[in-house]
Amino acid sequence: MFNQKIVDQAPRKLTSRLTNSSSLISIEKERDACGVGFIADVNNVANHKIVVQALEALTCMEHRGACSADRDSGDGAGITTAIPWNLFQKSLQNQNIKFEQNDSVGVGMLFLPAHKLKESKLIIETVLKEENLEIIGWRLVPTVQEVLGKQAYLNKPHVEQVFCKSSNLSKDRLEQQLFLVRKKIEKYIGINGKDWAHEFYICSLSCYTIVYKGMMRSAVLGQFYQDLYHSEYTSSFAIYHRRFSTNTMPKWPLAQPMRFVSHNGEINTLLGNLNWMQSREPLLQSKVWKDRIHELKPITNKDNSDSANLDAAVELLIASGRSPEEALMILVPEAFQNQPDFANNTEISDFYEYYSGLQEPWDGPALVVFTNGKVIGATLDRNGLRPARYVITKDNLVIVSSESGVVQVEPGNVKSKGRLGPGQMISVDIFSHKILNNKEIKTSVTTKIPYGELLTDARQILEHKPFLSDQQVDIKKLMQLQTAFGYTNEDVELVIEHMASQAKEPTFCMGDDIPLSILSEKSHILYDYFKQRFAQVTNPAIDPLRESLVMSLAIQIGHKSNLLDDQPTLAKHIKLESPVINEGELNAIFESKLSCIRINTLFQLEDGPKNFKQQIQQLCENASQAILDGNNILVLSDKNNSLDSEKVSIPPLLAVGAVHHHLINKGLRQEASILVETAQCWSTHHFACLIGYGASAICPYLAFETARHWWSNPKTKMLMSKGRLPACNIQEAQANYKKAVEAGLLKILSKMGISLLSSYHGAQIFEILGLGSEVVNLAFKGTTSQIGGLSMIELGRETVNIHSKAFSEVKTKKLANYGFVQYRPGGEYHINNPEMSKALHQAVRGYNPEYYNNYQSLLQNRPPTALRDLLKLQSNRAPISIDEVESIEDILQKFCTGGMSLGALSRETHETLAIAMNRIGGKSNSGEGGEDPVRFKILNDVNSSGTSPLLPHLKGLKNGDTASSAIKQIASGRFGVTPEYLMNAKQLEIKIAQGAKPGEGGQLPGKKISPYIATLRKCKPGVPLISPPPHHDIYSIEDLSQLIFDLHQINPKAKISVKLVSEIGIGTIAAGVAKGNADIIQISGHDGGTGASPLSSIKHAGSPWELGLSEVHQLLAENQLRDRVTLRVDGGLRTGSDIVLAAIMGAEEFGFGTVAMIATGCIMARICHTNKCPVGVATQREELRARFSGVPEALVNFFLFIGNEVREILASLGYKSLDDITGQNHLLIKNTDINLTKTNGIQLDTLININNNTWTKFNSVHTNGPVMDDDILAIPEVSNAIKLETEITKHFKIANTNRTVGTRLSGIIAKNYGNTGFKGLIKLNFYGSAGQSFGAFLASGINLKLMGEANDYVGKGMNGGSIVIVPPAGTIYEDNNQVIIGNTCLYGATGGYLFAQGQAGERFAVRNSLAESVVEGVGDHACEYMTGGVIVVLGKAGRNVGAGMTGGLAYFLDEDENFIDRVNSEIVKIQRVITKAGEEQLKNLIENHAAKTGSLKAHTILEKWNSYLPQFWQVVPPSEANIDETNPTYSSNTIAAC
Repeated sequence: MFNQKIVDQAPRKLTSRLTNSSSLISIEKERDACGVGFIADVNNVANHKIVVQALEALTCMEHRGACSADRDSGDGAGITTAIPWNLFQKSLQNQNIKFEQNDSVGVGMLFLPAHKLKESKLIIETVLKEENLEIIGWRLVPTVQEVLGKQAYLNKPHVEQVFCKSSNLSKDRLEQQLFLVRKKIEKYIGINGKDWAHEFYICSLSCYTIVYKGMMRSAVLGQFYQDLYHSEYTSSFAIYHRRFSTNTMPKWPLAQPMRFVSHNGEINTLLGNLNWMQSREPLLQSKVWKDRIHELKPITNKDNSDSANLDAAVELLIASGRSPEEALMILVPEAFQNQPDFANNTEISDFYEYYSGLQEPWDGPALVVFTNGKVIGATLDRNGLRPARYVITKDNLVIVSSESGVVQVEPGNVKSKGRLGPGQMISVDIFSHKILNNKEIKTSVTTKIPYGELLTDARQILEHKPFLSDQQVDIKKLMQLQTAFGYTNEDVELVIEHMASQAKEPTFCMGDDIPLSILSEKSHILYDYFKQRFAQVTNPAIDPLRESLVMSLAIQIGHKSNLLDDQPTLAKHIKLESPVINEGELNAIFESKLSCIRINTLFQLEDGPKNFKQQIQQLCENASQAILDGNNILVLSDKNNSLDSEKVSIPPLLAVGAVHHHLINKGLRQEASILVETAQCWSTHHFACLIGYGASAICPYLAFETARHWWSNPKTKMLMSKGRLPACNIQEAQANYKKAVEAGLLKILSKMGISLLSSYHGAQIFEILGLGSEVVNLAFKGTTSQIGGLSMIELGRETVNIHSKAFSEVKTKKLANYGFVQYRPGGEYHINNPEMSKALHQAVRGYNPEYYNNYQSLLQNRPPTALRDLLKLQSNRAPISIDEVESIEDILQKFCTGGMSLGALSRETHETLAIAMNRIGGKSNSGEGGEDPVRFKILNDVNSSGTSPLLPHLKGLKNGDTASSAIKQIASGRFGVTPEYLMNAKQLEIKIAQGAKPGEGGQLPGKKISPYIATLRKCKPGVPLISPPPHHDIYSIEDLSQLIFDLHQINPKAKISVKLVSEIGIGTIAAGVAKGNADIIQISGHDGGTGASPLSSIKHAGSPWELGLSEVHQLLAENQLRDRVTLRVDGGLRTGSDIVLAAIMGAEEFGFGTVAMIATGCIMARICHTNKCPVGVATQREELRARFSGVPEALVNFFLFIGNEVREILASLGYKSLDDITGQNHLLIKNTDINLTKTNGIQLDTLININNNTWTKFNSVHTNGPVMDDDILAIPEVSNAIKLETEITKHFKIANTNRTVGTRLSGIIAKNYGNTGFKGLIKLNFYGSAGQSFGAFLASGINLKLMGEANDYVGKGMNGGSIVIVPPAGTIYEDNNQVIIGNTCLYGATGGYLFAQGQAGERFAVRNSLAESVVEGVGDHACEYMTGGVIVVLGKAGRNVGAGMTGGLAYFLDEDENFIDRVNSEIVKIQRVITKAGEEQLKNLIENHAAKTGSLKAHTILEKWNSYLPQFWQVVPPSEANIDETNPTYSSNTIAAC
């Protein structure tokens, strides 16, 4: 027999060869995306056709999935259906097994270890018997193994079904019992099968539903599982899911659907959700489970994927009595606070407010499809970051899917077509035969209980209290406190004072070039060892400024209630609108009805640092005892007037993290909230760390005191009086500081794609650089610390060192300035120091090797600054002659410059960089902002003085030079991205993130938008330009794959590179990028330069490229993907030694940014963001640009030096080429000659102990394979029309699998004729459902017409031509306002026309430059970041219209009289159409729309023009306020004001 002892910890069943593929990967790091949907018959009529349609829908979304390295084993596909009773009854007849469909019968779908069948089945049978369930029998699931890919086959589990029956339980009660049974089985398996438990998995165990899934492609699912195409397999619904995983090795259990949900998305807050669920478990009670509830624990498992854990949370709520809809509303709430549609439904807001105090949101982009077998539904995340289209047919079929057109429906059978918007839900109750829309669902769920009354009784909202008006300490005491807690002069002057003055974070430039905190000889506070994580590829960052309506810093403090309570009651609590509280507000909390206690965090110096750990443990015991004594607010405080040389404060971050985890382990965490009253918190990064590790609110008393002293300083008041500082009073100065902190917190949340502070709270979304396992396990458990570092004693020593400086005998009148931000003699070492810059300038101006040797020596003898400085080279080969080493020309071809935009840089600098790189055969990078077509020409008119009439502003030119950047960048703003631009590239770079500010967008100030820059960027001079934080067509891996497809489509000869920034988990992201068909992956280090970035981002986001590159190289090699991509690295590369080290770690190409600028004349003035660069490198001011002295030859010389140094090192190692050492980590060893000041605990195993992996270098450009455009181009009439510039019309059928149609034609036209030169006309008519990116990058001279519907990204990047989309012939909708195109249409469009007879989705015309369009409805965020063009909307609009819109005009028809509440008025204003020119513009576009689409709506408006015109609003940004169309003063004819 086996051990039947029940344990509380379920087996870590998904950490196995079934699930794990790499020593680097944990499931938490894995990311996935997919295509998902459902089909349901409202009348609950089961048939086989629905199953077949689901399988066909899966096949139609194959492009949203991916395959393993064998290119055949899919990442996962599956379906959930009702249990096919007829099939099972017939199948089991030979076993004499009979049962009726209405019997209480459960079916388990099992993945079993083939070598332990007997043991695992015995455990299952034993548990079923223990639970008084009759075992009916077993069924071997018929499968065809030959159809599997190699990797899936090798990891295939044994698939079998078990049938059980209850004689006394109803179906619903049996369903609950089966949940308990499964949990019990998993625990028994975990105890008895420790060696094989990882191979055991229960796909489903239910009396309503069954899951068929596996690691296979869509088309293979029905071939592998023979049941699925059996005519007796009938169901009234089916959920389907196709997976795209960042990992590649087969993981059968991670295929979806899960047991209740199919999840297309990512939970950004996973670690926090898991920690809070663990802390919530002691409070869980339920009438359903009574005294057996402990058998369900743990609810979640840190070794499982985010989707599996979300499913577990949903399952708990459903099994405990919640409906699926209510469960998802609790876990994935919508942004209800700013929802005009709920203005009259306070019960919905009350529901969300109520549960916000019980359950933190599982936040992240998601389309979640769900079922419990009785209700089938779908919901979107609060931001609407996944597509969800639906069709309701006249024969009562509901189809929801990631794409439209995956299930064929006759046009005449369509009742309505729509989409889910942000936070919206749709469900089908097949038992009551109802379809419920979002408002019906939420009204039904929220009106059952008076949540508003419960809130009134239990909740107190903390009122804002005035800031203190008087200084609390004198200047001497202030400086002593500041010193004791680690403040420096830069912290006060550059951070706190700036925030108090400007109400925003300080901006800086040129990156972080000082040693990592763990390598520094100077003491650092604990926060400096933490790096903020950020979203890239797998989920998008959010714009906290333009999309603030979905964000909130609110948090609730106090004791938490039982989430499963059948009769909800809410414990007394306080709601804070912000986690930043002042002294008065903290006092108010102490005076509230909650029980509060202040716990001192000071310790006696004589007790540490040797006893530092014991001091922390004692603090934790004090905290738990305080809770046992009845307190539910713990205030950890270092505020003590008796602070002296003998009393040291435990770093607040260490205190918070340790207490937080201690209380979780003791089962007390939900009993109390942790607040912090501290002097050591002033930067936004500090606040984020404290909140991320469990603090609910912070009172930064010393930061406020510092702001008060600054305001009281006579110098400050003098500057205010002279207008050099904004005037404010002492209260406003502190309010400004708080406002800046709050804005910074929102930015930090948003860069990870998180909307709510309550989700970020305790989520630990950081990476640690420099703390050892002892520290991490005590206070930061679950956070990755790759390189180890300080022990508790060493951390205690550093803490004491900082404190002791406040009581040293040396008395100063100013705080110490260690030069952590700005270089200063005697301060912290900066790589980009004046000596280095001077030596480099001397070396490259005339090719002076002796000066290069000086430059090289300065860098080689620097103090340890980067991780690579701790390594040295070793080789068992004898040195060779340098003549045997590859030529310098071959080496130089591997060099690139970083993506620096024309706009941030001057034209002179930008073009000089490009010319130099083209001379050496390397590649320059355009950065964001487009490129002047004149640069695409080869110079042949250079005179003897080195100048050319074509580029008269440049010096040092030669005939044969070209200023065209080989790498053309596609960034989030899409500025200047036209077909001609894309066709004149050797590589196209998708910039996902930037090393100096990953997860953030950018803004080019209006003062840098000269007329020339405005021409290139398709905007108006002097108007600021905003680059969004995310690419709005990349919200997931499959979205990135689609953009790569788009770019390969327009320019099949250009390699596509994807730029990522180093962070933990980047390897899994890179695996997804490789599977998405990228040719090059670029890894940028955290120390990259920038023209402008928040200082906290420069200092505290991203990680060293050494870690990221090594992780990416190793993971790709292990997963047999390394040969698919070239790896490029950049970030602080300055010498040939850097190149060799990077190559050994896996890099094949090398990027140079800051140092290349220095070589061309930059003097590191570090004022790039001011437009005042004194040497003309980073400015658009003509008088400063005239000072630019750089010539291409200087940069050429620099790279010649680098190349020669590389050759010398290769020769000394005995290797002939960089290719020979790429990835050969055995050439690296730790440099034991280096002794660090702080610790010897640095671990470099991740850099040097890597298996030698070999791979085949792949140089060809990836191909899209057969595409529709190739078929079109193969038609002689079409190719002749392009060649002869004639007119032609052709007709085609189209399906959703036909993606990016019209784009390859556009590329050919642009290559031959430029953007505007083509005089012909190609008319292409399509019939059906078009795939994504229909008409992307469309060129002038192509007109596309679609009779049907289209998916996301219609017309994105279009430059000319027209797109017309109308419903198919024969369509008669019950509601004429139907969705016809998807999300993010016209993104980055630079011209052309789009007319769509129906609604568009979210973010219509985002970043539109010059396109004009008419549609009949839009979702949220329409016209966001728009800089030009004209948009007309003849229907309803979503929220946040015109956010970040700086140019162009938009007209909205407001028949419901609610448009005003839907506009983001930060920049734009709205007015009626008050000029004749405006009326003509509007009417002409509607007339064109009517003519091209036949729109009934347009015809009605035109027929009743005088009555409709007053219902239009005109959206006007400031740049358009004084033109004929908007301002009567500038118009010859004015309409009577409406």
